[in-house]
Amino acid sequence: MSARDLQEKLPRSLGTWAIWLLVVNGMVGAGIFGLPSGAAKLAGDFSPVVFALCALLILPVLLCFAELASYFRSTGGPARYATEAFGPFVGFQAGWIFYIARAIAFSANSVLMVDSIGYFWPAATQGVTRILLLALICGGLTLVNVVGAVRAVRSLALLTVLKFAVLVGLVLVGVAMLGGEVVGSLSFRPPAGSDMGAAVVLLVYAYVGFEQAVVPAGEARNPARDMPRGLLLGLAAVAILYVLIQLVSMAVVPDIAASTAPLLDVAAVLLGPVGAALLMLGVVASVGGNLVGATFTTPRLSYSLALDGSLPPWFGRVHARFLTPANSILFFGLLSFTMAVFGSFLWLAASSVMTRLLLYVITCAAVPRVRASHRAAGGFVLPLGPLIPLLGILACIWLMLNSNWHSVLLTAIFVVLGALLYVIERRRRQRAAPEWR
Repeated sequence: MSARDLQEKLPRSLGTWAIWLLVVNGMVGAGIFGLPSGAAKLAGDFSPVVFALCALLILPVLLCFAELASYFRSTGGPARYATEAFGPFVGFQAGWIFYIARAIAFSANSVLMVDSIGYFWPAATQGVTRILLLALICGGLTLVNVVGAVRAVRSLALLTVLKFAVLVGLVLVGVAMLGGEVVGSLSFRPPAGSDMGAAVVLLVYAYVGFEQAVVPAGEARNPARDMPRGLLLGLAAVAILYVLIQLVSMAVVPDIAASTAPLLDVAAVLLGPVGAALLMLGVVASVGGNLVGATFTTPRLSYSLALDGSLPPWFGRVHARFLTPANSILFFGLLSFTMAVFGSFLWLAASSVMTRLLLYVITCAAVPRVRASHRAAGGFVLPLGPLIPLLGILACIWLMLNSNWHSVLLTAIFVVLGALLYVIERRRRQRAAPEWR
């Protein structure tokens, strides 16, 4: 065990099931409730196949995370991998851009949660009521995570059950009512005039978010076994669910491409107003699970960076009673609440795209360098040498080239800001302790 591992003070209570929960809740958030219409518009009857192709596109990236996660027993995820491969500055940047991407995504989903509540209670999206609900969401999740990892995972499990009950129930009802018609319109040939590039760029983002599961490796009972299992099983479950949802959506609502609330329309056709109401509860549970997972994992990044000396020691303090990184959790909750109050869902969601892809590139590039020094100790070693990491990098570059300039500009700003924070903190520590390196 390394000296860095010995600094960890968080209890090891997470197994494969907990990692799987973090993976599926990282991927299945709000997107799937709106994607079926966009997928059908861009790829027509070929859209279920595109969902499967996107899972294969993201697979090399996920496999790179799985290998690296199997080597480390300390908290930090991508920040740990990049530090080992490229040094502390790149490691800090990886952790920093991941932190920013997750904080923005958390804020976006908090806004979406309030908007979903507005379906039942229109006043929820207005003025002071909106701010109070955002404070309740961010504050409540912060409290749950401060008081303990086990409680957080239990609440995550409950929300996951509710979310999957709604989504799987929608699929089962559709199959029971339509039978073979569900696959009747499926095509394995892209329709003429379809925009496959745009379809892939749109749908691949339904699979991002899995990376949050590797951050709390310092709390995993057996990272070498549990991390790869949780990641791969999570991707498989989500891919199957997405394909089935798309098939049912196209069969139940033939003009699904024109829908602005596709799954809501599907539920209404199948079960009437009751179905629509249940679907909205599913949205709340789905977004809630995504929020719980983000609140659990993301503060572990600032905790890890503080242990590395890249952030002030305040972020690395562990609560004496609850044994959680309480200061980091509180800061994350406050930052996310502030962004949620001043931002809209679409703007916040779009802002996290490029940062996440940059993080993926850094992680894939780290695999060959880290493998050379860790593979002898065992772990999940990928076959084919550097080929899988290279495929992951190429997939991310292609997605970057198809992203908008707004995301590129924001990512550049975040990187520059991160560099300034790194330099300031390092100089502060050098002045405080000249012998520190």
